[in-house]
Amino acid sequence: MHILLTNDDGLCAPGIEALHTHLVGSSDHPDPLGEIFTVAPLTVQSATSHGITFHSPLMTKETTINHHPAFAVDGRPADCTKLALTNLWPEKYGQGARPDLVISGMNAGANCGINVLYSGTVAAAIEAAFLGVPAIAISLHLDKELQSDRPSPDFNFAARIARRVLDQLLAGGLPNPHEILSINIPATGRLKEDAPIKVCPMNTHAMIDRFDERTSPSGDRYFWASGSGLDFHGADEGTDVPELLDGVITVTPLSYDLTDRARMGFWSERIG
Repeated sequence: MHILLTNDDGLCAPGIEALHTHLVGSSDHPDPLGEIFTVAPLTVQSATSHGITFHSPLMTKETTINHHPAFAVDGRPADCTKLALTNLWPEKYGQGARPDLVISGMNAGANCGINVLYSGTVAAAIEAAFLGVPAIAISLHLDKELQSDRPSPDFNFAARIARRVLDQLLAGGLPNPHEILSINIPATGRLKEDAPIKVCPMNTHAMIDRFDERTSPSGDRYFWASGSGLDFHGADEGTDVPELLDGVITVTPLSYDLTDRARMGFWSERIG
């Protein structure tokens, strides 16, 4: 199996390095999941959603990840997927070649609930699905209130668990060509070796936004986002948010078709 690995935290982020280690083969998982080709952002691109670059060049740099060849792209996560599938992958594997799977992550921070709309990690996976390649996004919840998660979580442990989840999900074959799965791993402070896995829908309640008001040295007023990222106006039972906070590994199938088909008839009648 040939796999494109990307993320939104940047090529040097601990999450992608840990996940790469367990994908290519480690003492915990000696058999590689497949041949890994890594194309990731040069710098941190968290919460850039599905932004793409049009009016500036996408500079690339050949580098390494864990001593394996990789490309760093001075762009956004969706750019990385686009460029990889259009140019860099065929350059390496031959014209017309495509990866069997795209994996995006492991993100430093959960992408559950409506956070999937803001997530660069999920966007990189969705971009692959647009182009007909199945994709899986993997995110790790960071809980700053857990002493064990400070100053940084155990990315290696989380990546080892993520590999176990991938092995289970892929045991029966690859997802469909345009399919996206979003995996959220509980904070390592509450993550158990045998943590259960549950397929569940995303929570659709809005986040509670908070902004600290401050004053610049020149006297201008500005605001700094200070929300937790997982504080919602509500969380329905059985959705990804409460399950994740309860220590469950969540798997959510996603779709990029935002059409509200149930309302198609209503609006057709409205316009006659």
